[in-house]
Amino acid sequence: MPRTAQIFCASTLYGAATVVTAIDADKFRPADRRILLVANSAPIPETVEDFTVLPGFARLRDRFDEVLSWNATISPFHPGGWTTRGDDSPLWERYFRRLWKLGDDRVELVGETVEAGPAYALAQMFADSPVDVYAGGLLAYGPTRAKLDPIIGTRVRRLLYPDLVPGLKPLLLAEFGVATETLPIEGLRKVFAEPGAAAKGGSGGTGSGRAGRSGHSGSGKAGPALLLGQYLSGQELLTEEREEELYGRMVRGAVARGHRTLVFAPHPTAPVRWSRQLEELAGRLGAELTVSTEPVAAEALFQTLRPALVVGCFSTALFTAATLYGLPVAQVGAGTLLAGLSPYAAPQRIPLTLADVLLPALEAPAEPAGPTGPTVLGTAAIRTGLPPAEQVADRVAGLRDAVAFCMQPQVHGALRPAVEEYLSRHLDASTWPYFKRRVLAGLVLPGAVPAQLAFIPRNPAVRRIARRAKALGRTAQG
Repeated sequence: MPRTAQIFCASTLYGAATVVTAIDADKFRPADRRILLVANSAPIPETVEDFTVLPGFARLRDRFDEVLSWNATISPFHPGGWTTRGDDSPLWERYFRRLWKLGDDRVELVGETVEAGPAYALAQMFADSPVDVYAGGLLAYGPTRAKLDPIIGTRVRRLLYPDLVPGLKPLLLAEFGVATETLPIEGLRKVFAEPGAAAKGGSGGTGSGRAGRSGHSGSGKAGPALLLGQYLSGQELLTEEREEELYGRMVRGAVARGHRTLVFAPHPTAPVRWSRQLEELAGRLGAELTVSTEPVAAEALFQTLRPALVVGCFSTALFTAATLYGLPVAQVGAGTLLAGLSPYAAPQRIPLTLADVLLPALEAPAEPAGPTGPTVLGTAAIRTGLPPAEQVADRVAGLRDAVAFCMQPQVHGALRPAVEEYLSRHLDASTWPYFKRRVLAGLVLPGAVPAQLAFIPRNPAVRRIARRAKALGRTAQG
């Protein structure tokens, strides 16, 4: 029998940890060779080291026989945009088999997505290889980002995903009837603990970005408030100035909630000045903020710090904190960012929608302390974890499907009847922020016409005029 080689594609430590969880849970049959193919998808990869240099990766490394760099393989091209031309795929397959010493091995592919990146390119080259996909975060709950070639889509056997939003199933690749399998939460938590243990045993720690002083998890029994950075300006979702303001809101909101010990976990490529400014802001507010210098995923900090509160915008880590670790979480700015997100089909729309609907806002409505006293945040407690699965399904499933259909109507056309019914019954002041009237109009969906003008399409005279205009248009074109 031919040997079997499994190629796992990953671009983040979170993705690699998800793959390792699946391997440990025996989600893949035994193979003669397991290869981790690492893609550094930073805008300028040469300026950012990939996750394999992090001390915690060594704990995950032993699940693979070999670790290869996709960037080095296709250099000088960027991994985000390089792929093969269809006619050249057999030539590339022979080249990669020789380069990676695959010989005549039977190749199985596993990737975060098959819409782009190395998994898409490899699926084109290895045209006979089966494909598995794993969810690298909240994007899996959204639609497939583009109409995928059926030659590739029909080869996808499974979508493996951690159940970060209980009660909601992923929509990714649903148009191909791809089966979904959940990954064990306990297994994922155990894998995330491995990089954290490695970092804790090293010389790193939680400290100031400037002085490197060691941090602590807060006084007494309470842990710190952990603030998560995402570098949204690097994704062109915000300007650097507006992102800086967003983190300032996190500091003010956490302090107003009574937290006096804060830890900021910046994105590795974010400007250092943000950390310094947040330290100064916290000091002026009577709190102490330290900057995490531990080179690990945020999930590892949940175990080492045991924070009393986790704050972010729409990071996947907010949902892992709530679901995997049962920590209180809150979001800042998800609704604001959602309102300005363009185009409508931007892949971040579903994660933002989930964060805005399911996670409590850190900045509760303001309440006056007294006739002449200061204004403070509302005192409503931030709950631990997410709502029960049945509540999530009731509140989010229909909304998610409607937003996803509006994002990719050509991909998920089968959702139209359910979306029309949902919009007819639930489009009100609470759900309008998730839609655009021009998008609804372009798709001829309920809500495209204001309620006070809804009689117009049913008016016989208007319909006659519309038919006459169409006929005149066809005559003019002829």
